[in-house]
Amino acid sequence: MFNTNKPDLNDLPTSKQLIHSTFIAAAAAFVLLITVVLPAEYGIDPTRVGQALGLTEMGEIKRQLYEEAEQERHQREGESHSSLSDTIFGFFISTAQAQEKPPLKKDSIEITLAPGEGVEVKLVMEQGDSVSYLWTANGGKLNYDLHGDGKGRSKSYKKGRGLPEDSDSFTAAFDGAHGWFWRNRTRQNVKMTLQVEGKFQEMKRVK
Repeated sequence: MFNTNKPDLNDLPTSKQLIHSTFIAAAAAFVLLITVVLPAEYGIDPTRVGQALGLTEMGEIKRQLYEEAEQERHQREGESHSSLSDTIFGFFISTAQAQEKPPLKKDSIEITLAPGEGVEVKLVMEQGDSVSYLWTANGGKLNYDLHGDGKGRSKSYKKGRGLPEDSDSFTAAFDGAHGWFWRNRTRQNVKMTLQVEGKFQEMKRVK
């Protein structure tokens, strides 16, 4: 076991010496701050020492890179906010349009035609209204003419002879009644079934 000698009180620094050392350390830190840290990190060089040492340019580059990164971050946040706003706005617009758009109307009719008998079914439609349809002769055959008339105008859309069925769509060329005329040219009864889906006001049998 070794005995250590206690330091002599005269060897210890006095309070005045401690204060002096602290002041010198603080002054050295301040000098380093303004001559090295500020120029190298922020491009701030009040003493021009950093410029002489090549530190100011490095600090300016760092500051420029930081500013560019902040601008890019703000731009991304703005684009994200804009995209979210556009999505929400688009959702409400789509919903409003869907609510304004009326649902498609459906209707059907079944008619039995005796030999030589003709029948006509019309849809009351406005110009630009469209419908799709399917009619079948249920094992028989029929002649037909798809046409429209109204306000002194008439139009033939499609016609055929001796057909068992037909399916298609058409758009009303003007306001009026648009539909089909069938005639049974066979020697037996034919049951005709018509199914319609689209935009029209009503379906009616004319004769």
